[in-house]
Amino acid sequence: MPILKNRLLRVEIKQKGAELCSIRSQKNNTEFMWQANPKIWASHAPNLFPIIGALKDNSYYYNDQLYKMPKHGFVRHNEDLSVILESETKVTFSLKSNAELKAIYPFDFEFLITYELKDNALFVNHTVKNTDHKTMYFSLGGHPAFNCTSDEETSYTDYFLEFEKEESSQSYLLNMDTGLVTKETKAVFNTPNTINLNNSLFNEDALIFKDVQSRKVTLKHINKGTILSVKFEGFPFLGIWAKPNAPYVCIEPWIGVADSETTNQKITEKEGVISLNPNNNFTATYSIEIEKTQIN
Repeated sequence: MPILKNRLLRVEIKQKGAELCSIRSQKNNTEFMWQANPKIWASHAPNLFPIIGALKDNSYYYNDQLYKMPKHGFVRHNEDLSVILESETKVTFSLKSNAELKAIYPFDFEFLITYELKDNALFVNHTVKNTDHKTMYFSLGGHPAFNCTSDEETSYTDYFLEFEKEESSQSYLLNMDTGLVTKETKAVFNTPNTINLNNSLFNEDALIFKDVQSRKVTLKHINKGTILSVKFEGFPFLGIWAKPNAPYVCIEPWIGVADSETTNQKITEKEGVISLNPNNNFTATYSIEIEKTQIN
């Protein structure tokens, strides 16, 4: 398991799925990542590629051929990612197309994810290389889950999310049976730029935003102040999610979104999909910045 560290933070990443699993203070040992209790949700921060969320009937069409694809794609549980660069503060994982993957995703590619620790922030950089002779189509995103710990003096409802800008965005509702995005929306902001966490907020699954203006969301506590911030320039979609009654929250930068109920299932026309020409690269980075007052 690669471990990154500097004087402020210690970061752990699992080999399987190149999944971030720990961000811990070097000084006071505070753990900021959800620790994947299997009785609640057995993940920490899955990497989503080449789709976000669910496909209609778990399938899509490319050139009139039907392909099956699991929810969130094939990186999150993949055992084949290899470490190609590693230092004390930086590590890069690589996954290349192979015969097994081409049976469900008919493109030659290399998917690279780099974690780099700089001071009190962790940068998560994605690079997709199209090594095929044809245009490839994909989405990608993050799914990091952050602790919202409670004790005798605090509770889950003491936490809230603060957006850097005032928002008029509403959350698109999911069909709870299919996981597909409906046309229905609901208002979830408690003020123009805050969402208060509570145990019923995610009863209808994830909050899905297609048009937020903010590119920074901060997890705050009413007494402890700022805990951490996620910055996601270049990610036009955002998910916020947790299991109901669970002591964490996911702040999910997305390039792409789950299928809509009205999808034609053609990956070339999928909402938010990236088209990448042969021999070209695509990059996108989000960061997790831990508030220094929480580290010391």
